[in-house]
Amino acid sequence: MILTDTHIHLYSEDYEKDRDELIENAFQQNIERFFLPAIDSETTEAMYDLEAHYPENVFLMMGLHPTHVQENFEEELEHVEEQFEKRRFYAVGEIGIDLHWDKSTLEIQQEAFRRQIQLAKKYKLPIVIHCRKAFDEVFDVLEEEKSEDLFGIFHCFTGTLEQAKRALSYNLKLGVGGVVTFKNGKIDKFLNEIPLKEILLETDGPYLSPSPFRGKRNEPEYLLKVAEKLAEIYEKPLAEVAEITTQNSKDIFGI
Repeated sequence: MILTDTHIHLYSEDYEKDRDELIENAFQQNIERFFLPAIDSETTEAMYDLEAHYPENVFLMMGLHPTHVQENFEEELEHVEEQFEKRRFYAVGEIGIDLHWDKSTLEIQQEAFRRQIQLAKKYKLPIVIHCRKAFDEVFDVLEEEKSEDLFGIFHCFTGTLEQAKRALSYNLKLGVGGVVTFKNGKIDKFLNEIPLKEILLETDGPYLSPSPFRGKRNEPEYLLKVAEKLAEIYEKPLAEVAEITTQNSKDIFGI
């Protein structure tokens, strides 16, 4: 049984003191594949270093996170493009729109999102979408950019069944993490109406720890809690959930 975490910030400073120990703990739980989303240019070297230490387990994305789309976003997008010219990545991410912290940057967030989708199409790669309080705005851009070569993951999906189905219509799978274990998370009420072949496991560590660790640092091995909850929802053995969701990750990322 192999479990795949399709979204974890393993390079985060929150893991600085015990990162290797946490990764080893995850290995003990059969969590062997980690896909790392980018934030901005300041995290690039830390991502590369981690990949060098775990070349068989760590797979990198490249992109500009919507909360880091600021006045210098043109320079940051240039950095993203330069990295793609130098080497291989497995996705453009995480990208999208976040209106929780700052609504004043909506226009440039939309511009950065649109241009990074186009970059993904150029390299025939999946996109990994961050969406917070911005479903309509994200869907507006996806509607503009929809095509056969648009595909990817709607990371940390927290929407309604209707929004889930709309995301699927753009050839996106749903990234499901700790929220599915929350009493007020809501997605657990309808997730079984979405085929498991459309679901990917993620932690989004160090954020969004599943119950009973909610509010604490999310650790790589907690992916198992998400997998166990999905096994309960879909009424399938844990090993089958692991097999299907890991295959889903291979279908998306090509590895």
